[in-house]
Amino acid sequence: MCLAIPSKVVAIDTTNNTATLDTLGVTREASLDLMSEEIHIGDYVLLHIGYVMGKIDEEQAKLSLETYTEIIQTLEEEEKELRESMQ
Repeated sequence: MCLAIPSKVVAIDTTNNTATLDTLGVTREASLDLMSEEIHIGDYVLLHIGYVMGKIDEEQAKLSLETYTEIIQTLEEEEKELRESMQ
């Protein structure tokens, strides 16, 4: 299964055609080579394997990020419970 993760554009490097993205507090560089539409600082985009795949509406991005956060919290809780049951 492949996921495109909503990320916020925090900087753009036009020389290298890349964007610096914030994804759930993690900053990373991504290529803009596959984008046909213009991207601006503050936009939300979909990140997949190092490439920006498209823009996403800010409200939709925030809803998706909330869901990802809930999934991560659930997985962490389950992992903690598993570790505790093994002790």
